[in-house]
Amino acid sequence: MQLSTALNEAGAKSIVIATSSHDTGGETCVRKFPRRPPDRLGRSPGMLRWLRSNPIDLIHNHSLWMMPNIYPGWVARERGLQLVVSPRGTLSEWALDRSRFRKRVVWTLWQRAVLERASLFHATSEHEYLDIRRAGFRQPVAVIPNGVSIPPPAEAKVGRSRTVLFLGRLHPVKGVDSLLRAWRMLGDGSTEWRLRIVGPGEETYVRQMRLLARSLALSNVVFEGPRFGGDKDDAYRGADVFVLPTHSENFGMAIAEALAAGCPVVTTRAAPWAGLEKHGAGWWIAPGDENLAATLRLVMQKDRTLLALMGDAGRQWMERDFGWRSIAGRMLDSYRWLLSGGPAPDWIHRE
Repeated sequence: MQLSTALNEAGAKSIVIATSSHDTGGETCVRKFPRRPPDRLGRSPGMLRWLRSNPIDLIHNHSLWMMPNIYPGWVARERGLQLVVSPRGTLSEWALDRSRFRKRVVWTLWQRAVLERASLFHATSEHEYLDIRRAGFRQPVAVIPNGVSIPPPAEAKVGRSRTVLFLGRLHPVKGVDSLLRAWRMLGDGSTEWRLRIVGPGEETYVRQMRLLARSLALSNVVFEGPRFGGDKDDAYRGADVFVLPTHSENFGMAIAEALAAGCPVVTTRAAPWAGLEKHGAGWWIAPGDENLAATLRLVMQKDRTLLALMGDAGRQWMERDFGWRSIAGRMLDSYRWLLSGGPAPDWIHRE
């Protein structure tokens, strides 16, 4: 949605279409269409009719494996349109290994043919670019990161209590279990610190993580529900460090959000954020409970002034390279190149 808004501000006419439980109607920058069973496929005849009947120069599809990700390929072929595809992490090895049977069926029936007809892929990182190549696709790939909104800067933290924050979807890929086990390894070293786990998740998995925390006798860990808007910004700004011990990440939006809020980051090398160390904004570590515990121990030994300086470095990095105006400009130039030809922008890989 933010990309579409930024594209419109840059002079393009961008409309977001998606499925919902009801048809919102209206010709606005967001149009939602009702879904039909089976729900897991997201079937929406109304969306398909809209794509076939409205004036379009180019279609940009986001994610894979559902019918709204298939329709753009059908319509692009029927109408002779350019098709851009952003896999959004769905071609990573970790993602392909989940729901393998359903994905194999969708791949065989529809998805592979759609991707073979794509004019341009969009990857949010070099890591995702390699996923696309490993999947066998040789089309040009525009490597453009996600953009991030920059909230107002945080006030200086006071008091003895300090916070390690996990904020995001509670899902096995995010490594919450590893974080809890690493927290246990810290022992008395974490007495002035609390671990705040914020975000939504499947009820069964959230219950498993709560039970794990209880079995590890972690008294200074709090589980909270999701936070949105200003509440989410406040969670980032109130933390001393943000941690995402992920197993697989094509981008890691929560990392960009934390940095934009001035919070230094600890994440694994399964996320494409080597720049954390280059820009002095955090730690990029090998996966594993012991590595995570050792890094957190190091973080806890640093005073707030140093962590705040790291947070400021991350915020400046986000403002410079990940602001929505810059991201939309690169995306719009990619569309123009696709439609009009000429020299390819520097961020488009053709090899």
